[in-house]
Amino acid sequence: MTRPLVVLEQVNKHFGALHVLVDIDLEIQRGEVVVVLGPSGSGKSTLCRVINRLETIDSGRVLLDGIPLPEEGKELAALRSDVGMVFQSFNLFAHKTVLDNVMLGPVKVRRQPRAEAESRARALLDRVGIAAQADKMPAHLSGGQQQRAAIARALAMDPKVLLFDEPTSALDPEMINEVLDVMKELARDGMTMVVVTHEMGFARQSADRVVFMDEGRLVEQAAPSEFFAHPKSDRARDFLSKILAH
Repeated sequence: MTRPLVVLEQVNKHFGALHVLVDIDLEIQRGEVVVVLGPSGSGKSTLCRVINRLETIDSGRVLLDGIPLPEEGKELAALRSDVGMVFQSFNLFAHKTVLDNVMLGPVKVRRQPRAEAESRARALLDRVGIAAQADKMPAHLSGGQQQRAAIARALAMDPKVLLFDEPTSALDPEMINEVLDVMKELARDGMTMVVVTHEMGFARQSADRVVFMDEGRLVEQAAPSEFFAHPKSDRARDFLSKILAH
């Protein structure tokens, strides 16, 4: 059995009096697509953000490829560069072209020669279907195109794992599928992914495992076919009945 790529051991996190992550134990294997589901306020986004220490934890530990996440400094920056993150708000630099946004990490962090970084960036923009938008500013792209640029930017760092925090929630309905199609292709290509989402179709089609959270706890986890057909907890049954009724 190979070593898991991401491990959370007894992770706890508070925001003031609110206990947002409660004794979380989770392992994510290389090449696995894990979709995190649960009601609003259940701790899904916080779980995603502690994996690359965008949120600190109060106790427990997080390991990436066998190495505990450092507290801060150069070691954290180096380890964090192996973890790509795609947010619900695209977080592109407004004053840089799409191409420059994608090249920035490889040039600044990985010290890649500009020509090499540009060639790779253009290939990635082609991969996510927006090669023609390379020289535009982010403001001139649709929301769906901006999110695809954000995915290309995350991929440019050759991350070991990609985290998606509600990547389609800020998009108009007609743009959601163009982003999900890119994510499905990444899943098929074997990218390790942790995806916080309300897109049940993506969870059914592309997840290897569904993790269901409620009130900061990891309530249950199962293969999608099992989870959607036979949720074990009352909380998951209640959640699915409300979601699937819409």
